[in-house]
Amino acid sequence: MAEVTAALVKELREKSGAGMMDCKKALVENDGNMEQATDWLRSKGLSKAAKKADRAAAEGLVAVALKSDGAGMTGAVIELNAETDFVARNDLFQAAARKVAAVALGTDGDVDAVRAAKTADGEVVSDMVTNLIATIGENMAVRRSARFSVAKGSVSAYVHNAVAPELGKIGVLVALEGDGDQATLQELGRKIAMHVAATNPLSLSSEDLDPAAVERERAVLTEKAKEEGRPENMIAKIVDGQISKFQREVVLLEQPFVMNPDQTIKALVAEAGATIKGFVRLGLGEGVEKAEAPDFAAEVASMTGGN
Repeated sequence: MAEVTAALVKELREKSGAGMMDCKKALVENDGNMEQATDWLRSKGLSKAAKKADRAAAEGLVAVALKSDGAGMTGAVIELNAETDFVARNDLFQAAARKVAAVALGTDGDVDAVRAAKTADGEVVSDMVTNLIATIGENMAVRRSARFSVAKGSVSAYVHNAVAPELGKIGVLVALEGDGDQATLQELGRKIAMHVAATNPLSLSSEDLDPAAVERERAVLTEKAKEEGRPENMIAKIVDGQISKFQREVVLLEQPFVMNPDQTIKALVAEAGATIKGFVRLGLGEGVEKAEAPDFAAEVASMTGGN
């Protein structure tokens, strides 16, 4: 039996929004497994964790870069991490993020290829970051990157919570293929990128949706239906309907467009005579645990016996 610590309970409470005692019970019931405990809370109707953004965070910047190539375009997005938010406002760090994004335009998008490539100044990206660490005094890393290219059409970018042009906390790329006017497609792609920043879809189409994500949702919904006392012979049908709704909520092409909820993204793009080749959304620090500041008051209390 894994130890259920106060820190684990606190983490689950912040992630789920459920009560402290419910979080403790969820962790006990699931042997301290955070993911299973989150699902347990959801199945009991005690959590809306699936609707919440990942609370884990790291500091730094997400940067985007675009390049036109006649009838086509290329776009790249990268994440450059640092230890504190203060560094994200540093001119040297911002310049470095822009350089890395520009480098990513010339790669296949693989982050290792980006780290090994050279900037316009002739400096290898990994060396540039190492030198920046020595200059600023914080640990840094090029963590993620992505790139899209279309022969005909547009690649659009959007940065949310921008701290400077092309730099911010969330970066989105949307690649549209089509024979239409590139400037028109560029504007359409930017609107869809804003939509993606807001809704954070899991996949482009239902076919692309991770089967494991669907099965996990099905298991949660099935357990929840049982908890609600639904008739056993109706549960499968009820859950099938809820899974269809789930897919409409998390698949980009099926989502209602935030600027016109009466129209799906699929219909919006078809109306423009284009298709979405792909999209990517990088949120700063997703999945990275951020170290908590030491609780000096508690430390002093423990050393003095609480006096």
